[in-house]
Amino acid sequence: MVALLIAEDDEDISLVLARVFKRTGMTVLRASDGWAAFETIVEQRPDVVLTDLGMPRMDGWELIDAIRAHEDGGIRRIPVAVLSGHLRPGDPRAASSKVCAILLKPCPNDQLLATMDELVTIGPHDHDRADSRCPADMPVSV
Repeated sequence: MVALLIAEDDEDISLVLARVFKRTGMTVLRASDGWAAFETIVEQRPDVVLTDLGMPRMDGWELIDAIRAHEDGGIRRIPVAVLSGHLRPGDPRAASSKVCAILLKPCPNDQLLATMDELVTIGPHDHDRADSRCPADMPVSV
């Protein structure tokens, strides 16, 4: 069974997302801030991560950096997608973050599910090289 971690500080959004993914048969883990999400990632090793950007204690950008910098390659290679309403067009962090996909809120469930399914299919992969398995067309332009 596929395990997904949702890092989202808005409890209502987190619950809705969890319900959407549980309907597909995924095991859903939730964290209400970036630090709790990182601890859960290290302990539970989910197959894929979906993170908001605007969170307390550790924001989504810091969470992505912590994942990508982790000494354990199994953690460093986890596919990560961003789902946020806080991203501004042209934000340079979007291009340099080593994130697999960027989705903007509100995001249709079918697009969200298709993106996460694609990341699960791709599986763990490197993000430091030009030959990363993230499809070039996965991130949504912002």
